[in-house]
Amino acid sequence: MSRELRLAVALGSGGTRGFAHIGVLQVLEEAGIRISGVAGSSMGALIGAVYATGAPMAMLERIATHLPFGRWIDFTVPRMGLIAGERVHDLLRLLTKGRRFDQTRIPLSIVATDLERGERVVFQSGPIHEALRASIAIPGIFTPHTYQGRMLVDGGVIDRVPIDAARALGADFVLAVDVGLFERLPPVRNVLDVVIQSMDIMEREIFRHRILEADYVVRPKLELMSATSFTSVEEAVEAGRSAMRESLPPLLEALDKKGMLKRDLAEHREQTEFI
Repeated sequence: MSRELRLAVALGSGGTRGFAHIGVLQVLEEAGIRISGVAGSSMGALIGAVYATGAPMAMLERIATHLPFGRWIDFTVPRMGLIAGERVHDLLRLLTKGRRFDQTRIPLSIVATDLERGERVVFQSGPIHEALRASIAIPGIFTPHTYQGRMLVDGGVIDRVPIDAARALGADFVLAVDVGLFERLPPVRNVLDVVIQSMDIMEREIFRHRILEADYVVRPKLELMSATSFTSVEEAVEAGRSAMRESLPPLLEALDKKGMLKRDLAEHREQTEFI
């Protein structure tokens, strides 16, 4: 008896530009494309985790656009970071309902970086909020998260779009969403932009080769959007929707070649090609 082929998404880091992942997931759901697993780094991990715990995409968009993120920032005397991260940790626990990895709707992987060993750490067990607090810890901005004897920071440092982690979930097809690689870089306005954009530049050449491991890549048009602006959330979500709608016909064709396109999706592809 043949098994059902599985599609997983790899959601990349990129600060608040990562809210584009919400729009991408919305369009995939509207198209009836079943996601069998999700892997994420940094903001991609946050969106992926909330999605994996079963939150409706419409609700996730409302949270993203109306949540007063400034209230969850706790500045501290700089020693290992400007932000202590305790309030954010509370928010992450709230958004993921305090669940563990074995309580998600679909399999979930979250990537972080071991700062002392220089290793990639892939979480697939334990409390989700612990892994998220590590994965979003932008070096120099957030205090590193110490967990299970490791000093952990942002997953984007070592694996900006975690394609391998998505594949390891048993995926036959990996859809990667990259919100950080642009020909034209956004303007730098503050220290957060300096740090995040520096990370993007350092990762660039390595990632150009790594992205080839994905079966399909979606890149929302976010070139001039700051990675630290919470006033552009709606624009980021819409950019994700637009990019995924534009990519839908070739994605469906790629799924068809893999034998992963069911009859209802084939009909959607025929309709989509004429829009």
